[in-house]
Amino acid sequence: MKIDEVVGKLVTRKHQKRLLLVTSILWMIGAAGVMVMPFAIPDISKEWALSTTLSSSLISSVFLGMLVGALSSGLVLDYVGRKVGTIIYLLISVIFTVFFGISISYNTAMFLRFLSGVGYGGLLPAVNTYLSEYTSIKLRGRYLVLLEASWAIGSILIALFAVTIGEKLGWRWNFYIFILGIFSLIPLSFERETPKYIFKKYGKKKLEEIFGRVKGEIEPIEEVKITYKALFSKSHIKKTIVVIVSWFVVSFVYYALFSWAPKIFVAQLGITITKAKWFTFYIYLAQLPGYLSVAYLIEKWGRKPTLTTYFIAMGLSALLLPFVSGNISFLIIMLIISFFTLGVWGLVYAYTPELFPTSFRGTANGLAGSIARIAGIIAPYFTGYFVDKSIFIALLIIAILAGVSGITVLLLGKETKEMSVN
Repeated sequence: MKIDEVVGKLVTRKHQKRLLLVTSILWMIGAAGVMVMPFAIPDISKEWALSTTLSSSLISSVFLGMLVGALSSGLVLDYVGRKVGTIIYLLISVIFTVFFGISISYNTAMFLRFLSGVGYGGLLPAVNTYLSEYTSIKLRGRYLVLLEASWAIGSILIALFAVTIGEKLGWRWNFYIFILGIFSLIPLSFERETPKYIFKKYGKKKLEEIFGRVKGEIEPIEEVKITYKALFSKSHIKKTIVVIVSWFVVSFVYYALFSWAPKIFVAQLGITITKAKWFTFYIYLAQLPGYLSVAYLIEKWGRKPTLTTYFIAMGLSALLLPFVSGNISFLIIMLIISFFTLGVWGLVYAYTPELFPTSFRGTANGLAGSIARIAGIIAPYFTGYFVDKSIFIALLIIAILAGVSGITVLLLGKETKEMSVN
């Protein structure tokens, strides 16, 4: 009997639902921590008289930290366990985000934002691993999709706080509020280490001491190490290209537009920064229906055609933006871009693991995450350079990238709907 089958027998459906709720809260904290910056950067830049380049560096620092956190997470989770690792990265995220709120200089803020990024970069894979190893095979896919959907909820909640209470009390309160994240340790403390990790680390006897008797023998967990080089072999090169292009472009477009969204609204529409923040809140709202739409279409149309369509629609929407006039028309197009962009995010998360066999999956996901972080580091500089010059050129480049991604998926992608992957 495989350990995945054992999890289905030892962990009740009620317990799995409770863990989904707990991990979704942690995922929301991660989303809020990453996506709070667009609402704070206009005020920070004004208070410290920062140039666009320095502001871009401050925005990018969290993604550099996330890259470090993501690369370290595998080692940490294997050494201290999934639960303890999740707690460590949560504490790093919360503590240094709150400290960022009391920073008094640019250099200090850069360092603190980097450290909080290390926390978020490790927290997201830790939470994903924790939930996936604690849920049965039948529920795992659905629960991971629901977990990812909580990203949009976390983004919306921090946006709502920022445009209401944060706007009244000042930008620092957008970071002080994260002290509430400590309370998520309470429900997490009642959870146990994952059955899979306990079996892998201590064997069947320890597993039975914690979760109860297991009838029959449990197959050893196969340890397969696949190098990045193997992803570029003849049999996998096309799929690897699809993964690299898709993850880079969706991350680049997402953070290029969202990191500077208030500044884009101010520059293009001539509205106040307060109104620009409200417009940004509205485009955050469009993320959720974008994600939910692909949750339906991915099974109705399939992975490949849906991803191709959403990439091309994302590009066409960006191309339309410079040609609209009026606040409402501009906002509507931004809402449409937001809708398709988060739709693409949901699709690439679901599509990537299905493209590769089990032995390759961890390496492929690691590559995808690293590519996304690199794109996140570059994106704020890209938009920061163009926002005061010609946003049309920036949007044209974004449209081209999205179009190229759609064509890449169409030509090199493989349909994985209802396909069994070993």
